[in-house]
Amino acid sequence: MKGAAVSLLILVALAVAAPASASQLITRNAGHPRLAVNAKGEALITYAQNGGVRHVLAWGAVDARQPASGQAQVRFKLDYSGGWGKYRSSYWRGFRNACRRYAGPALAFFVTACDAPDGSHWALQSWQAPLPDLGMTPWLPAQRAWELHLSHWKGPLANIAVYTDWIYHGRYHDLFGKLTYNGKPVYGFGTTHLGAPTDGYGRLIYLDTYNSRYGSGWRRENSFVSHNPTGMFCYGFYPFNPTRGYPHPAKYPKGAVRGPGNGEKYRLTANGPGVTPDVSVVVPGLHDYNPNSPADVAYEGRQNAILDSIVGVDKLCRQH
Repeated sequence: MKGAAVSLLILVALAVAAPASASQLITRNAGHPRLAVNAKGEALITYAQNGGVRHVLAWGAVDARQPASGQAQVRFKLDYSGGWGKYRSSYWRGFRNACRRYAGPALAFFVTACDAPDGSHWALQSWQAPLPDLGMTPWLPAQRAWELHLSHWKGPLANIAVYTDWIYHGRYHDLFGKLTYNGKPVYGFGTTHLGAPTDGYGRLIYLDTYNSRYGSGWRRENSFVSHNPTGMFCYGFYPFNPTRGYPHPAKYPKGAVRGPGNGEKYRLTANGPGVTPDVSVVVPGLHDYNPNSPADVAYEGRQNAILDSIVGVDKLCRQH
């Protein structure tokens, strides 16, 4: 996600992104998180933090609304006093856990999950959403944070359809696809100048690259929102200058480019719409395009045809 160059603005960007950046963000850097659910539709999240034990009561949301619903997106009500704010008592002490064995789908970044008496699913997921772009090693504590996300759902999960390709006559690698929920596009209605969604419907897609020129293992390449109204996204792996619109260390050398971040494989992770779980998909990368290879030419043609078939009215993802 693009941002400002100085550390203060980076921290502001992280704070701005938080309200719409997760299935629902509970906290960061939680130790030993636990989940309990009662028969009243409430969840109690317990975790260690800053030398103490925290109790968060959550309720009031399930699944997600579609962007065109005309209503605000669903969100949990959260009581970080463990129920004192809602009940004026140490509610967490007598919380009656009715969790049943989890019978839902496999989840990325799984911490724990259980089924409520009404058959709905609750889950906790944890991953490093705030990593800096362009494969940079985090230089601020906030960029290393592990976010703890809570979800509650009965219906389907979101889906990331993604395709790899080459672009500009095979000069660069790229990928494209669509984020959907219950068969319909996921999108928001605006972003900040830093690229963070400004409403409860917008969702960032985080792109990680594996074993690239940034180094071994997974590195954050970038993040971006799915487009209004198609749910489409597309991304080209180009060389980027971090001093032009990206967070970077204060002493980063001017003119030094990063990338392209072509990798052996790519991982795309999207925040769940509403309070549904975060979803993630891994796809293999591509070798460099060879115009003299019939296989490469045929693959490029097939991928271009797929793009043309799904792009619809999207104005940003038409480049072959």
